[in-house]
Amino acid sequence: MVTRTSPAAAESIALRAFAALEQVVNAAGPMTLDELTTALQLPKPTVFRILNMLKDADLLRRDPTSKRYTVGPRLSSFALDLWRSDMLRVPWRRALEEAVDQIEESCNLTVLDNDEVLYLDRVESSHPLRLHLDVGTRVPLHCTASGKLFLSQMDPDAVRHVLGPEPYERFTPHTLTSFRELHADLLKVRRSGVGTHDCERFDDSVAIAVPVRGQDGSVVAAVAMHAPSSRASIRSCLAFVPALQRAAAVIAETVALGPLRPAPAPAAVHAPAAPAPPGRRRR
Repeated sequence: MVTRTSPAAAESIALRAFAALEQVVNAAGPMTLDELTTALQLPKPTVFRILNMLKDADLLRRDPTSKRYTVGPRLSSFALDLWRSDMLRVPWRRALEEAVDQIEESCNLTVLDNDEVLYLDRVESSHPLRLHLDVGTRVPLHCTASGKLFLSQMDPDAVRHVLGPEPYERFTPHTLTSFRELHADLLKVRRSGVGTHDCERFDDSVAIAVPVRGQDGSVVAAVAMHAPSSRASIRSCLAFVPALQRAAAVIAETVALGPLRPAPAPAAVHAPAAPAPPGRRRR
């Protein structure tokens, strides 16, 4: 005899599974079974079955050592396909173009993809001397402006888990390769709301990144700008924070995440010594 699942029961299972995915996606780091059981307010055996179902479907991934759950490859791929859809990409590209017109340096949109930064879109400046990175490029977290912005939202244990064992890979003499050094830098990023890169991944390159925030204030993406260090410094780049924040706000609204919530920032972030250069005429 075949047992059929009623439509109401199937809907209940689907909604519970979706709620579990929401918890994992919105968490600051990988979650344990007990944490998910508490968050979902369901019996532990029920949560365990749901998580196993999602893991078998590659929607979630379970770390064999920590036994914690995080986003699986199938869910990650689905999210990236959604971000890249033409319906979303057209308005956010306009936002990046507007930022490039104002600051005259290359700007990009990035997301956190497991333990890397993924470039979703990028608009290049007209300067012949510039750092070129294609859409789809992946870069490390510990030595990039967007990466440090994403890491700054995690607790220390989650940062250690994501980055793995020390020393972290060194790319230039300026790369921070220990957790102690990086953690001190991440505290500054968390306070200012601005991620920075000062010749840490690429020589002769500086960058800053600001968050694209969801309705709950969480950082869901980042808008960043890059410039050669022979032409700019971190201090001079901080003059461009308002322009980047405007682009981030447009992108947040575009993907139905709600308006960008301004992150607290010290006066130096918004009032650097070097004035912003005048914007050029629109192309």
